[in-house]
Amino acid sequence: MRNRIFALALITGTAAAGAPRATLVLRGGQVYTVDAARTWASAVAIKDGRIVYAGDDRGVAPYAGRGTRIVELEGRMVLPGFHDSHVHPVTGGLRLVRCGLNDATSVDQLSAAVRACAAAAPSTQWLVGNGWEPRLFAPARGPRRSTLDELVPDRPAYLATPDGFTAWVNSRALGIAAIDGKTPDPPGGQIDRDATTGEPTGVLRGTAVNLVRQKIPPATAAEYREGLRRSLAMANRFGITSLIDAAADQSVLEQYLAADRDGELTARVVASQRIDLARGVDQVKELTSRRDRFRSRRLRADSAKIFLDGEFITFTAALLEPYASKPEARGTLNAEPDAVTALVRRLDAEGFQVHMHVIGDRAVRVALDAFASAREANAPGDRRHQLSHLELVDPADLPRFRRLGVTANIQPLLAFGPGYLGEVVPLLGPERARRLFPYASLFSSGAPMVVSSDWPAPSMNPLEIIQAALTNGEPGQILHLPELIAAYTIGGAWLARFEALTGSIEVGKAADLVVLDRNVFDVSPGDLRHVRVLLTLLEGRPVYRDPGFAWP
Repeated sequence: MRNRIFALALITGTAAAGAPRATLVLRGGQVYTVDAARTWASAVAIKDGRIVYAGDDRGVAPYAGRGTRIVELEGRMVLPGFHDSHVHPVTGGLRLVRCGLNDATSVDQLSAAVRACAAAAPSTQWLVGNGWEPRLFAPARGPRRSTLDELVPDRPAYLATPDGFTAWVNSRALGIAAIDGKTPDPPGGQIDRDATTGEPTGVLRGTAVNLVRQKIPPATAAEYREGLRRSLAMANRFGITSLIDAAADQSVLEQYLAADRDGELTARVVASQRIDLARGVDQVKELTSRRDRFRSRRLRADSAKIFLDGEFITFTAALLEPYASKPEARGTLNAEPDAVTALVRRLDAEGFQVHMHVIGDRAVRVALDAFASAREANAPGDRRHQLSHLELVDPADLPRFRRLGVTANIQPLLAFGPGYLGEVVPLLGPERARRLFPYASLFSSGAPMVVSSDWPAPSMNPLEIIQAALTNGEPGQILHLPELIAAYTIGGAWLARFEALTGSIEVGKAADLVVLDRNVFDVSPGDLRHVRVLLTLLEGRPVYRDPGFAWP
């Protein structure tokens, strides 16, 4: 199919007379431009960080001259830079500088990793780590605090799962948080308890993790900054040139601003300021002030993040009908619908993009109702609100995304992670389980769509995430490669209001490009994660280069 739609050029080579001298030329490649016509080309010319030509090799010749760097692609693929529309680079970056447990594939390996972390940082007040997988303890519900007491006996310990929604803590941490057998579960959370004694086992779920997390001393500015450096390096290594931080407080915004001022912000960033639902509309003035303050060349903070419900495994995802395995529960909305509507209307009126966490079908409906109310109450405008996760959507709500212009932001790698479906299906029952992750239904309904990672859980790699979307899911809910590439490039750029600047390979746009070692259209879907990024350009400047890729 690629050869049938191959076009020699976006613009022909007739511009020889007066063609600007390019600073960089890529030629001899397979360039998928993701323009409106989904044109293919073989060469790109760049001058002063902007694309001045995209077309065939013959047409690019006039743009090359003395001083032009020329990269011979030798058939490799070029795409627009990827846009991750839901990621946590600063807070997730902390995990890269703290105790990482992601590589443990057995309980013994996990124990050894925790011991090694404790030995490597003997002077820290707390041992804070992340990345352990609950499935390591199956069929048991989870680990025990007594085990962690043995591994870390000298200080409080807090170890989170990759998604951050579950934590394993030791007795010292429970004591500092004053959690015992009489402590009630917080709204939206669960304290696992011993079936015999009723005492906490050491596993906290949902909002219960905050009972301990809020006692951990705050990270230092140096830790945050180093975490951001490492996460940006990872993003660039995966071809990401633009991102939406899905939950940023002032300390996070300060790191982005400092990095941009120091020339270290190697991706464009839209920061979603985290909303405290308990404060309602009273906080909007503060959000507006921060939006104005934290704005620089590659940073904007004009998005606002609302966590509307929780997750299925803690029965906190808000459902229209009760859980099949717990008929007395329908999940939890973190605010009353009227309060959500009032807040969304105010944010919309102030020009914020509203970014909501919604897992269950009731949360989706309340969010869409709020957007509909804002659309009716406020002046016409260029709204680009989004709902993220969307694990269960009532069929009646699918067409509302298009009508309201609300973007569906999906995370296939999270949805199809190891063991997740096996945990969720019994909670919902077979009928609703067949409607989980309605990605193709959303797309066919005309909903604007983007694809994202929600890193640090579990990978930031767009090609691995696209692979998950292509190879998993219910029959009829699997998307296609062109759709997914568009969602990760021009779709993400549009959501971030960057579409006039980036997201496709067109003359006049910034040279935010990624070079891959092969054409993804020629790769089996199950092998996409093995495709390597060789070069990532931001405004024509390398922010990542594979050591084996020649650079003139």
